[in-house]
This record gives sequence, structure tokens and C-alpha cells, in this order.
Amino acid sequence: MSAEQTRIALSSVAARLSEDGGLLAEALIAGDAVNPGPDDPALGALAAAGPLSAGREAQIAVVVEAVYEGFLLHGGSSRILNASDGDLNILAGDRLYALGLAELAALGDLDSVRELADVIAICAQARALDDRALAIAAWQLGASAIGWGSSPEAEQAKDAVSDDASAAARALQAAACQLRGDVAQSD
Repeated sequence: MSAEQTRIALSSVAARLSEDGGLLAEALIAGDAVNPGPDDPALGALAAAGPLSAGREAQIAVVVEAVYEGFLLHGGSSRILNASDGDLNILAGDRLYALGLAELAALGDLDSVRELADVIAICAQARALDDRALAIAAWQLGASAIGWGSSPEAEQAKDAVSDDASAAARALQAAACQLRGDVAQSD
């Protein structure tokens, strides 16, 4: 179900870009080609599965996938756009960050806005350090916090990123599992 939920969320993001028109609309890949692939982390579905997303699962999935797509574009890849133009990737990534955060703000979900802002900041640091594990862990924790709420341990893990990024990645992942009640995955 999560792969299908991701595909639906991505199609919704693409539709919004198409409605805006302009360069981003022109760079969209064909709608039937939107396929997240087997390695996609399905972060929107993860966030939507939590109890805090009840009644707004589709909106949460779209928001998280939009912001994650912005992150991917800043790294030069995309699931919905032709990512061959580096300058357009940055523009598109910024647009998708704004789209997702504005949607959450409109829902009145300022806690989730803060979580995604933290993810964006940690991922910027991860890119600077060329630390893919840190970025993945930040996204897992962010999606989990949106769906299940944060915890003091999660906040401590985020705060520790500037001290020791490699240890922080493990702490972020463990905190994400703890939020979801999935202790087995933190080992």
C-alpha cells in the first residue's frame, strides 16, 4: 500500500506543479511514468500511518513527499521532474519545500512544520559532509515525528548532529524507531 500511496502523493505534487505552469510544469515527466521504485523510502506513507495524521493521511503524504522531492532535487535527482538542469533543480526544490511547509502551516500543524524544517537543516549538513546515512536517518525521524509526535530523545538526537554526525545518524534512527514503537528496527 505504501508504494501506491507514494505514487498517488507524487501524482498530486506533479498536478500542482502542472497547474502552476511555467518551467517546472514543462519539466514534469509523463504522469504514467511516476513510479517511486522499490528503493523509495515511502516517507509520506510513513508519516501518514501515525496516529497524529488520522483523518488527513492523504494531505500528510502529499506534504512529506513534496518536501522529500525538494530534497532529492537539491541533490540532482527527481521522481517527477526531468532533473538534467542543475539550476532548475534548485528552483524546483525550493518551490517544493515551500509548497509542503505552506500546506502544513495552512493545516495549523506547526509542529510538523518545525519537524520538516529540522529535516531540511540536518540534510543540508549531511550534504556538506557527504553523509547519506545522516540524511536518511533525518528523514526517518522527521516522518516518524510527524506521524507519532516527537520526544525528548528525538530532540536530543537532532541537537547532537552538530557534535558527531556519524553517531547522530544512529541516534536519529533509534529515536525514529522509538517514536513508532518499533524497537526491533533500532538495532
